[in-house]
Amino acid sequence: MNKVFSSAAVALADLVHDGQMVAVGGFGLCGIPEALIAALKDSGVAGLTAISNNAGVDGFGLGQLLATRQIKKMIASYVGENKEFERQYLAGELELEFTPQGTLAEKLRAGGAGIPAFFTKTGYGTLVAEGKEVREFGGHHYVMEHALVPDLSLVKAWKADRAGNLVYRRTARNFNPNVAMAGKVTVAEVEVIVETGALDPDEIHTPGIFVHRIVHNPHPEKRIEQRTTRPS
Repeated sequence: MNKVFSSAAVALADLVHDGQMVAVGGFGLCGIPEALIAALKDSGVAGLTAISNNAGVDGFGLGQLLATRQIKKMIASYVGENKEFERQYLAGELELEFTPQGTLAEKLRAGGAGIPAFFTKTGYGTLVAEGKEVREFGGHHYVMEHALVPDLSLVKAWKADRAGNLVYRRTARNFNPNVAMAGKVTVAEVEVIVETGALDPDEIHTPGIFVHRIVHNPHPEKRIEQRTTRPS
């Protein structure tokens, strides 16, 4: 089975439509599917609900989709690096569902595992718990959180075989495995493609059963959000 598509635009062409829920892997700008995000922007789809730990930065990552007003709602745990995000939110132009980082990861993992909801202590007694079911277990209160099952997941991996088995590189793994599992359809952007069977099964992080399409991007930009250097 060969899941490799010729470009990000071709891979997304028949998958994207207005009003979708789209999950995007990465942490800040680390391990984000740069080419797939750009192709999503170029597709012109609108009214998206975007799930991502971060919202990119101005002009890059999901920041591109915010600039073109293609995102109507963000489900995220941190958005502090994007001025356009701040402007839209404070102006009432963008919906926001803030989710604690660990809870967001578990909501995606649960979605991929077929678990519809779970209970967590995180957020109890705060704004996070407003409107949610609360139960007591063993003398402690827990908030019920619903799983996330996005219509489309976009992830970034370092290496893949043609069957879609993925290997992530160091911290770029971050949210990508959970996002890949959760999506009804998952498209992976990778730097290296090898033949099926060339990967050691013990090094595979995401099995190919979760990945539907692959896009080759051998030279991503890999920008850094805030570059800090010591004086020369």
